[in-house]
Amino acid sequence: MADPKGFLTTPRQEAPRRPVEERVRDWDEVYVPGGLLPIISGQADRCMDCGVPFCHDACPLGNLIPEWNDLVARGDWRAASERLHATNNFPEFTGRLCPAPCEAGCVLAIDPANRALPPGLETARAADPAPVTIKNVELAIADRAWQDGSVTPRPPERLTGRTVAVVGSGPAGLAAAQQLTRAGHTVAVYERDDRPGGLLRYGIPAFKMERRHLDRRLEQLTGEGVRFRTSTEVGQDVSAADLRARYDAVVLAIGATAWRDLDVPGRELAGIHQAMEYLPLADRVCQGDLAVSPLDASGKHVVIVGGGDTGADCLGTAVRQRAASVTQLDIYAMPDERRREEVDPWPTYPKVYRLSAAHEEAGALGTAPAADADARLFAASTLRFTGDAEGHVRQLHLVEVDDARRPRPGTERALPADLVLIALGFHGPERTPGGLVEQLGLGATARGIARDAAFGTDVPGVFVAGDAGRGQSLVVWAIAEGRSAAASVDRWLTGSTRLPAPVRAHDRPMSV
Repeated sequence: MADPKGFLTTPRQEAPRRPVEERVRDWDEVYVPGGLLPIISGQADRCMDCGVPFCHDACPLGNLIPEWNDLVARGDWRAASERLHATNNFPEFTGRLCPAPCEAGCVLAIDPANRALPPGLETARAADPAPVTIKNVELAIADRAWQDGSVTPRPPERLTGRTVAVVGSGPAGLAAAQQLTRAGHTVAVYERDDRPGGLLRYGIPAFKMERRHLDRRLEQLTGEGVRFRTSTEVGQDVSAADLRARYDAVVLAIGATAWRDLDVPGRELAGIHQAMEYLPLADRVCQGDLAVSPLDASGKHVVIVGGGDTGADCLGTAVRQRAASVTQLDIYAMPDERRREEVDPWPTYPKVYRLSAAHEEAGALGTAPAADADARLFAASTLRFTGDAEGHVRQLHLVEVDDARRPRPGTERALPADLVLIALGFHGPERTPGGLVEQLGLGATARGIARDAAFGTDVPGVFVAGDAGRGQSLVVWAIAEGRSAAASVDRWLTGSTRLPAPVRAHDRPMSV
């Protein structure tokens, strides 16, 4: 490491965000352009290069974090990019979208009250846990690599003559496609939407990741030999039998898009929609496909049911559409601001109070006067919806709940609601009668499609990667699974592989 005391002399600084009043008027990313470069070398210098770096275990990709932190601190950006891309196909995606479990596993994230310090450094106990800004360093390396022109197509030197179909073009499918193409196989990616990218294209708001970052990666993959077949739904436009006959192997990376619903009285009223009905339409406005979204929140009282990241994405989108009010309901109690060691001991990813850019915006603009904090109502459970004579939703009735989700007597109240967005997560891939999964005769688990530790299914030559097998997860796990599934496919096709496999299909994040 460059500075053995950097974590003591340099405070943690995160990427600066643009002023709320400015950024809610556009769909550009929320961060100050170029704001990382003046601070990132010093932030990378805070890395202690631990003897046992738990950030490695916390990251399913096995990113070489201390190595590229040291290289950034020394100003060797090209070498840092090489080390970063050695384990991560798309670091500009994870640098923007990943919640950074690696930072939760950083040794500097250990609460100072529980940290053993050398003599003379006891004053550091007064500081808050301040892990290295690993995610920001990763993003700075990725963006600098594109700026310097060091990210170019890497087509294989020779072809194997084997062919692979990848179904789905989200992060898992793209990672698998790139790895298999670089191994010399001929790869075609099938995507049912009109553009590739999956939820990276139609689901993640542009203010979190502008689509130019996705488009230039797709250009790189195309330059390496990947072919994209868009507006093609496998199981409908192309049968599973035809796909298996045409290709030597098939990778299913179809995601976990079967959304959870809310079974309460009044659910049938107009104006109640799933988050993934709402968010893609806003994305299409940003990409010029629509002038105005059919589900535009302008002038409406919006209530979002669900306290996760998808709900926060709906929140930021509704704020930009000039909603009259926006409130987000979370059934869980408001978490503590610091890690509770008895519940989430280091180095696991803790459930703590986090202020996303969308929550910061909603709090600053006062979008939800009745909220506990920013725009959120915690420990809130939806009881029913009521509407007007035309059958349109007008109110959401809720009740406070205890830790066991039991209603607290006397706490029922109603919120005005012209647009309700349900963001309760997903429970595996879609299972359309007669569709792809049924045509292949694949088994199921509680999480998704059944597979073995090497991502293979009961059908020879058919593999499953990403959320389709794992269940709803993170972008970093999707990329890791895509890389590992590619290694299994390569081994199945050729008898051996040199592709890395950072995870097995049944691996899980670090937990108690």
